[in-house]
Amino acid sequence: MIIASIEDDPVQAQYIAYTLAEAGFKSKHFATGKDLLVALKKSEEFDLLLLDWELPDISGKDIVVWIRANLGNQLPVMLLTNRNQDHDLVHGLNAGADDYLAKPFKAPELIARIRALLRRNNAGNTLNILKLEPYLLNPQKREITLHGEPVQLAPKEFDLAYLFFSNIGRLFSRDAISAAIWNREIPATSRTLDTHLSNIRQKLQINPENGVRIVSSYALGYRMELINKTSDHTLASEA
Repeated sequence: MIIASIEDDPVQAQYIAYTLAEAGFKSKHFATGKDLLVALKKSEEFDLLLLDWELPDISGKDIVVWIRANLGNQLPVMLLTNRNQDHDLVHGLNAGADDYLAKPFKAPELIARIRALLRRNNAGNTLNILKLEPYLLNPQKREITLHGEPVQLAPKEFDLAYLFFSNIGRLFSRDAISAAIWNREIPATSRTLDTHLSNIRQKLQINPENGVRIVSSYALGYRMELINKTSDHTLASEA
């Protein structure tokens, strides 16, 4: 298992390398975004990327966009950033990052986040394909189609959609969703969850015409419900 670390600060890069080694991970360091992209274009394989948001040549966000456009959604990417504004973090997650960690961070938190991402990624390889006409969700490929047409979702948006589609009728509190998708509690004042919910509602056209809706209650949470359920609107799983 190899983790790629992209960090232009030598002191921070050394700290990350030491932290990873102490936890039993092998790592490869890159000082610039261009060096990383060269390696990825040569088909070097990594199990996870730790990506500094602010690099001297290419922004971390732009690197994430390239990775998702060219390599798909299976490679976990964590942004390491000095930014802590909600709109910045939402932009990073919407670009395709799986998680973020604000600097300065402590070694145990970094390792815990890495292991959570790796567990989630491995679990995705064993989840069932979900079919709920007109939707089809493939967790192995992290793809979703609507009426047979692919819908582009950011990684967290896919995770959120899969959570709802695989738990029709189940009520999730904000805290439960935050723990399941982001592996942390999200403050009530944050718009991160609301933004992601709005995105999947819009992109997946979650409405009565497609037989589903997401019901929200600020006090209780959220759940997905079937509308006008018929024999055609059955939830099935395929190995």
